[in-house]
Amino acid sequence: MSSHVIAICVLALMFVIATAMPINMGVLAFVGAFLVGTLIAGMETKTIMSGYPAELFLTLVGITFLFAQAQNNGTIDWLVRLAVRAVGGRIAAIPWVMFAITALLTSVGAVSPAAVAIIAPIALGFAAKYKINPLMMGLLVIHGAQGGGFSPISIYGGITNKVVMEAGLPISPLTTAFTSLGVNLAVSVLLFFVFGGAKLMRQQVPKAERSGKGLPVSPFGPPVAVAAQGPQIYGDAENEAGSEERLTRERSSAAVGAVGATAVGNTAGRAAGNAAVDLNEGPTFHQMFTVVGLVALAVLTLLYKLDIGFVAITIGLLISILSPQVQKRAIGQVSWPEIMLIVGVSTYVGVMQKMGTITWVGDSAASLASPLTVALLLLFVGAVVSAFASSTAVLGSLIPLAVPFLASGTGVDPIGFIAAMAVASTIVDVSPFSTNGALVLASAQGIDRDVFLRQLMIYGGIVTLVAPVVLWVLFVVF
Repeated sequence: MSSHVIAICVLALMFVIATAMPINMGVLAFVGAFLVGTLIAGMETKTIMSGYPAELFLTLVGITFLFAQAQNNGTIDWLVRLAVRAVGGRIAAIPWVMFAITALLTSVGAVSPAAVAIIAPIALGFAAKYKINPLMMGLLVIHGAQGGGFSPISIYGGITNKVVMEAGLPISPLTTAFTSLGVNLAVSVLLFFVFGGAKLMRQQVPKAERSGKGLPVSPFGPPVAVAAQGPQIYGDAENEAGSEERLTRERSSAAVGAVGATAVGNTAGRAAGNAAVDLNEGPTFHQMFTVVGLVALAVLTLLYKLDIGFVAITIGLLISILSPQVQKRAIGQVSWPEIMLIVGVSTYVGVMQKMGTITWVGDSAASLASPLTVALLLLFVGAVVSAFASSTAVLGSLIPLAVPFLASGTGVDPIGFIAAMAVASTIVDVSPFSTNGALVLASAQGIDRDVFLRQLMIYGGIVTLVAPVVLWVLFVVF
């Protein structure tokens, strides 16, 4: 067995172990990099560690640190409720508000499960109160998070763009971003009408349930922001985050008696050291400062090309200085397991690149009779693996494997294929075996969870089988 085959088999074994057991794949990847690099490739430790993605590490730390600040001081809670109240009495608009907010959160740097963890309890609470199909509501939250997930300043977008740029391939960050948004939006429109959206368009919130100038009341009572929990800590490492998030939600529900909420509660005592949100009084100074900081992040990184990691951690520091007591837990809410996963897999892929395994795979694939067939197979691999394992790990490992194939003159458009691979590897996160799907399942209220689980499994299976084919036809064949 050649060293290249061994390296690929070790990578596959990592996916299997991380899927079957609650072990962070980043830990497995670091060990794999050490063993394969030392025993198989004969590398020195310095050579192995040269593949460590220091820039990506800083980006992940800075973004998740800043986002923890925004949740802790009530900014996210305030923005969500402001958007929901802005729809007036139009029930049909509520699912789209949830879609838009999760898309916005991930587009400015939130880890996808973090955005879903914040919005899903609120969205499913509204679904239970106003008789909205919970499956439709939950799926729109997930598709919203994935739709915004490939903006140039997002986690997924940053990983994908860095890998492609380092490979020297043509890149169009906006093509990938708009492809993800467009596909997820189109799927969401279909789901909206399949699951009763037309009926919702004829309904209004009862006047007795409106407050102020006809704006709907939150279904949770007085909004109080609490410290970030769940996937903000555990990130997109699906196999460990799902179980932890369910435990977190059970404890939170028992403590506050709320609708399985992690981001909001109805007991003022839970607000100790945290910022309460009162829409009638408007945002606090800290919340407005945080919003300005998020806008500044986008401007400084997109227009002035400053490093997103340094900018994010600088803004997070300024927010901490303004309110150190409220923000003191933010550093513990950085997605450390998520970061471990990403940098670990990136380090292992670096070892494979130095061994020549990536080039070997690309050359082998390019030698097949039909490049289009190879492209379709790679899309299926990305979708199937991501449905059970980490999307970030898939993006960090499969795209490098496809680089030699794309660079070998097969006729497959690299920009279109990368966009298709990005969407195929993330749209399947509706699966209940992924963190996002598990979060929606845990947030659903007043339903038979076994039935809801089966619905998520069926839908996840359909997406896993259909999405690669559709994306292949739209962005590779044509």
